[in-house]
Amino acid sequence: MDYPKLKSIIEGLLFLAGEEGLSVRQIAEITEQSDGLVGEALEDMKEEWERYERGIQIVQIAGSYKIATLAEHAPYFERLAYSPSRSSLSQAALETLSIVAYRQPITRVEIEDIRSVKSERAIHTLVSKGLIEEVGRAEAIGRPILYGTTKLFLDYFGLANIKDLPEPSQFEDNDSLEEETQLLFDKLDGQQLTFDDVEES
Repeated sequence: MDYPKLKSIIEGLLFLAGEEGLSVRQIAEITEQSDGLVGEALEDMKEEWERYERGIQIVQIAGSYKIATLAEHAPYFERLAYSPSRSSLSQAALETLSIVAYRQPITRVEIEDIRSVKSERAIHTLVSKGLIEEVGRAEAIGRPILYGTTKLFLDYFGLANIKDLPEPSQFEDNDSLEEETQLLFDKLDGQQLTFDDVEES
């Protein structure tokens, strides 16, 4: 495998790994390259991205590498998260939110097993809107993040507590997730508000 291709593959792996990141050893095993070569490629990528002033960076935290945004761009990300045009939730976000609401605490991998698609973006959206949050770490390899709903989630849907959610007894399997999600939020009978409504209340 040539060096540029290795760096391209590593970039894709880090993107897919999301916030959990990957260690040099994990990347080396996946790419079937030496730890030394992978480490060298990661350092080269970090320097290249900084030199070309890209909007993302590679950071190392607790032995794992992951892709992250730049801290100095935070004000722009905040505007994106709270812009009126993004106040409603997408179908993917609603599906993810319903899974977290009923099965919390739950990890990203478990959410993706249920939805059968990557859910990194949906989870990020829900976290940025304050509807779900990190509630702990699972007792599993890599200690993945566990997610649960927040008080804002209750306010957003007009619920006094999590027990006020519609009865999930009708949800017998994961094959009809889209239908179940629609039914779940239809049962709230128009309680879903915009974020402006929540902030004003």
